Amino acid sequence: MKVLTQLPTSEIQTRTKILQAAQKLFAKSGYDGTTIRDLAKKAGVAEGTLFRHFTNKKAILIELATQGWVEILTDLLTELSEMSSYKAVAQVMRRRMLNMSRNADMMKVCFLEAQFHPELRDKIQSEVIEKMTDVAEAFFATAMERGVYRQMNPKLVARVFLGMFAIAGFSQKTLLEPDASPQAMQEMAEGLADIFLNGVLVSEKGGYS
Repeated sequence: MKVLTQLPTSEIQTRTKILQAAQKLFAKSGYDGTTIRDLAKKAGVAEGTLFRHFTNKKAILIELATQGWVEILTDLLTELSEMSSYKAVAQVMRRRMLNMSRNADMMKVCFLEAQFHPELRDKIQSEVIEKMTDVAEAFFATAMERGVYRQMNPKLVARVFLGMFAIAGFSQKTLLEPDASPQAMQEMAEGLADIFLNGVLVSEKGGYS
C-alpha cells in the first residue's frame, strides 16, 4: 500500500502500518466488524497515535480504498501505454489479474466496502475512476486514429474495458479461490481480450464481426 504524503519518514512508516493493518482486518472482518482497538493493536500503535493520523475509522477506509484503486488502475494504464502492440490486451490483462490475485485483501476492501459507504463510492468515482477513464479514453482514441481499432466512442470503449478488467480481477475464479491457477487466469484474460477485440458475433464469412 503506497502512502502519498510529504510527512517525515517515521510518520510515513506509522501511517503505512495503520493502513496495512486496516487492509488485513477490513478484508477479514469487514469495516463494521473491526474496532479502533483492533486496528491499533494490529498496527502496533496506541489509539491516540492512530487518531493523530486519521480523524476516524471511516477516514482510514476511504484512504485505503482510494489508494488501492489508484494503484490498480495506474498499473493497468501504465501497462497499456507500454504495450508493444495495440492487440496485446490479453498479456496486459493476465499480468494485472495475477497481480490483483496477490493483493486479494486490498481488492476485497476496494470492491466490497464501497458498496456500503456512499461517500467512499463517490470519492473513488470522482477522484479515481473518472480520471483513469480519461486516460484510457485517450489511449483508445489514439488507437482509433491509427486505424488499429474501428471508429467509435472512445470514452465508451474505455469504460467497457476498465469494467471488464475490474470484474475479471474480482471473479471467484481468479481472486476468491485460493487455489486458482495461473493457467485459469490466463484463459480468462485471453477470453476477455478476444471478446473485447473481436466481439461475440460470427460474420457471414465465418469470422468474427
